[in-house]
Amino acid sequence: MRTLTLRTTLALSFAVGTFAGPAAAQGVEIQYGTTSPPGNVQYFSSEEFIKRVNARIGHYGRIMLYHSSQLGSDAEMLQKLRLGTQDMSQPSTIMSSVTPEFGMFDLPYLVKDRAHMRCIAREIVWPILAPKIEARGYKLIGIWENGFRHITNNVRPIVTPADLRGLKIRVPQGVWRVKMFQVYGASPSPLPFSEVFVALQTGVMDGQENPYVNVDAGKFQEVQRYLTETRHVYTPSFPTASLRKFRGYPQDVQRAILEEAAAVQEWTYELAERLENEVRDKLIAAGMRFNRADREAFVAASKPVYDQFAAEVPGGAALIERALALANGC
Repeated sequence: MRTLTLRTTLALSFAVGTFAGPAAAQGVEIQYGTTSPPGNVQYFSSEEFIKRVNARIGHYGRIMLYHSSQLGSDAEMLQKLRLGTQDMSQPSTIMSSVTPEFGMFDLPYLVKDRAHMRCIAREIVWPILAPKIEARGYKLIGIWENGFRHITNNVRPIVTPADLRGLKIRVPQGVWRVKMFQVYGASPSPLPFSEVFVALQTGVMDGQENPYVNVDAGKFQEVQRYLTETRHVYTPSFPTASLRKFRGYPQDVQRAILEEAAAVQEWTYELAERLENEVRDKLIAAGMRFNRADREAFVAASKPVYDQFAAEVPGGAALIERALALANGC
């Protein structure tokens, strides 16, 4: 009995020391979830960020990467962040479900190039949009990239919006992407990335739209015939933390997260720009039939989406005007 009591006492002492003392921090696991599979820019940027931060916070713990929707869909992970049951995730288009102003990044042909995006990040995202999601329980930690989006399908080459008429197109979760393709005459349906391959393979969807790197990472070239370069939307990626969790980290851990997330922005832009042409050529070599869309026809057809956004989102017209004004630099 004495031995049992001694063992119990030691076990309890160890437990208290583990969770209450400095030693506890050394074993902290910070969960970082993404729906992205290995091979796309969002995955690479997450991996690079985690490597950099872990090199600085070893005294406290480490960030663990859960990819390919292992922790749930984007919507499920955002809910977990808000509740404080998950540490970080990497939302993109779905950020408009947190605050509607993020829907500006679903407006076609809004972002001219990555230099333009740098200006939008500095002048709009950080000072205007980041505080809005913080008020809802989220901490924006960086602004990375999902990429310029293009259309694939199994029916015909897409040259003008009229060619999309009647096509069933998978889109990510975001009300404005749906409205955009409806304006073009398509039948868009939101679907998690993890379900897209089977939907294309079985004909549930005729096509989808994604950056080239995502097309390759999803192996869509195996089940899609036509590849159209449209660059219709540039989608940022918004690595985000649970505000409740973030505030619980020591100051040096918070600083490491924010500093390395900022550094990875430029790293990501350089990687994405290099991969864009390389992966496009790889998809063509795999047998996809490539064409470039009539950009002016798409721009002209997109006006109703801008008008709707300006009318429905508070301050939407001002956001559009400010973003477009930054196209020539900031």
